[in-house]
Amino acid sequence: MRYLLMVSHGTMAPGVKSVIDMLLGPREELLAYSMEDGVGADAYVEGVRQTIAPIKPEDSVVVLGDIMGGSPLTNALNTLTEAGLLGNTMAFGGLNLAMAIAALMGFDDGLDDAALKASILSDGKEAVREIQLQVEDEDEDDL
Repeated sequence: MRYLLMVSHGTMAPGVKSVIDMLLGPREELLAYSMEDGVGADAYVEGVRQTIAPIKPEDSVVVLGDIMGGSPLTNALNTLTEAGLLGNTMAFGGLNLAMAIAALMGFDDGLDDAALKASILSDGKEAVREIQLQVEDEDEDDL
């Protein structure tokens, strides 16, 4: 089985999971855990251990972290290493909703690792762009 593990500071990862549950329905392969304010590294790592407990050695994992090099992502990868799962793991920073949906849709479509990686990166980057706003001059409306 393929799992998507989202990790973050604050409540971002569980929040993204909540949105996905609303849009796509709950999915057993979708896992989320966050490092909330005031939680130390040891408590966070224990929470990650519990979160990844369903993952078997033959399974694969896609990890989406909120910030490259951040404590949640770094500690999650260390915990996956301890569990012997790093060899079956792809990891990305810059978590956004589009990346998570792309990963899950890629799972559903049976994409191989290379195509899955390309889809996650492409959809994640495409979701980040400026909206060009057209603001009318209020003075013109008065004429």
